[in-house]
Amino acid sequence: MSDTYFQPVSGFGLPRFAGVATFMRLPHVPLTDPKLKDVTIGLIGVPWDGGTTNRSGPRHGPRQLRDMSTMIRAQNGATGVRPFEAANCADLGDVAPNPADLMDTMERVTSFYDTVRSAGIRPLTAGGDHLTSLPVLRALAKDAPLAMIHFDSHTDLFDSYFGGTKYTHGTPFRRAVEEGLLDPKKVVQIGIRGSAYDNEDRDFANAVGIRVIPIEEFHARGVDSVMAEAREIVGRADTYVSYDIDFVDPAFAPGTGTPEVGGPNSFQAIQVVRALQGLRIAGADLVEVSPPFDPSGGTAFLGASIMFELLCVMAG
Repeated sequence: MSDTYFQPVSGFGLPRFAGVATFMRLPHVPLTDPKLKDVTIGLIGVPWDGGTTNRSGPRHGPRQLRDMSTMIRAQNGATGVRPFEAANCADLGDVAPNPADLMDTMERVTSFYDTVRSAGIRPLTAGGDHLTSLPVLRALAKDAPLAMIHFDSHTDLFDSYFGGTKYTHGTPFRRAVEEGLLDPKKVVQIGIRGSAYDNEDRDFANAVGIRVIPIEEFHARGVDSVMAEAREIVGRADTYVSYDIDFVDPAFAPGTGTPEVGGPNSFQAIQVVRALQGLRIAGADLVEVSPPFDPSGGTAFLGASIMFELLCVMAG
């Protein structure tokens, strides 16, 4: 059982539209708070989209995800997991980005997560664009490379953009493999689709041993079969889970910068996370929610719901 201090505020005690919005109405525990030593899973915002190459806006994602997450209740209705009782969970606040300096922001992110990791806390991150994952991995994989299960419509394995720019939201996992942060033979990417510039990213994946499961295969085989393979690939290795909201079809998640049609529905989006139960999850992220393209807030609510499912498998 978790410390009662870490229980979320109940909607029966304070209406969900009232009070200060934290992730899932959990207590806010800054890195300087003495209570940090008692936290086991920390929810963190990285409000930054310095790697975006077309439609910007994910820098506003963590704030809207916090607001929508006030609808989350204490128990998973399908699995029965009560994550706030299974682990001490807290909102650790936001990494303070430097929106004018990409490299400085990445250093700030890594420094923040160094503190989180040193405290023995497993992070659940709300981005931010997908470049966010790279500086997080630099902190979490300092001792040994991690395995990864990656839900996305894009591989994010390109070498560079615009004639040599190495750090964009399309390159983080190419850099992570090159830097020894990921073991490519224990990486699986699920849901890849859409038009392409060329085969550079797929060629890299094939060369280093990354398993790419395109959306056509996902739909043909189904969630259970695909996720059984994903579990086999990562095995008992410490695993990072990276979830780009554009994995989901834009009919269900339009609020993102680079949507691709033909993806999973919102129920499948939840099913794939539930299939992670029992894996050794070292950390996870949910990225690329872009409020400017999400006028109804539906994408952010789906994102917050996916974060809750991730929290359940991390805490369960």
